[in-house]
Amino acid sequence: MAVFPGGDLAFRCCCCQFAGVATLHANVKTSQSSGLLGKGIYTVPDASRLSRVSQRRIRYWLKGLPTEKTPEPKTRPLWFGELHPINDKLALGFLDLQEVRFIDAFLKTGVSWPLLRSAHAIARQRYATEHPFCTRRFVTDGAQIIEEIATGRDGVAYEEVVRGQRVFQQVIQPFLRELEFADDDQLVRWWPLGSDRAVVLDPKRQFGQPITSTAGVATEVLQAAAKAGQAVEEIADWFDLDVRSVRDALEFEQRLAA
Repeated sequence: MAVFPGGDLAFRCCCCQFAGVATLHANVKTSQSSGLLGKGIYTVPDASRLSRVSQRRIRYWLKGLPTEKTPEPKTRPLWFGELHPINDKLALGFLDLQEVRFIDAFLKTGVSWPLLRSAHAIARQRYATEHPFCTRRFVTDGAQIIEEIATGRDGVAYEEVVRGQRVFQQVIQPFLRELEFADDDQLVRWWPLGSDRAVVLDPKRQFGQPITSTAGVATEVLQAAAKAGQAVEEIADWFDLDVRSVRDALEFEQRLAA
């Protein structure tokens, strides 16, 4: 029988970390009728850690507000989330998480909120989805959609449209290296280190939490083992992983902590 390297204390440390990863899901019923299977589940703090977008911004964006100083909107939110609150707590699905990442990337390049909202509305109607930025069609058609806004729709200035077109590929290209789409153009997986690395977020596995792609071990658990003082080779042996998967998981967690 394998003995956890570093002894009982290290083993308990990893068990405690695993319990922390599972806290969100403890009271979630995962029957087919619940509608939660295959969507991923993230608390706002989870989504903030993974997207590097502040919790405050995520909460307000889900209400359709660009900032906390904006009055409550009289129109619909930018998008309706995949999940109802869980235990009275706001929760995000996998597509919600990716939508947050797209919006943040566009805003960081200087794309205005009115232009973003207009592009989202057009794409949402055209693709018949609440998460149009998460479709492969937006990747290919997004620049054209931004060009259509130049007609004066929603009072977006022409200069803003020009800027939006200019930065579109700058925003999209990094996402293409990380995202995997199905044949129906829907986003199915996020490979945060790239598709050739061993860390994946898949809404159909482990509620969409970051895991090793082969064995499905949570990256947080492997990070906890490393913090307990275990060498990469020892961690790999204990969890029956190859060393490369452990190294990728630790790199991913270190990037999040940076």
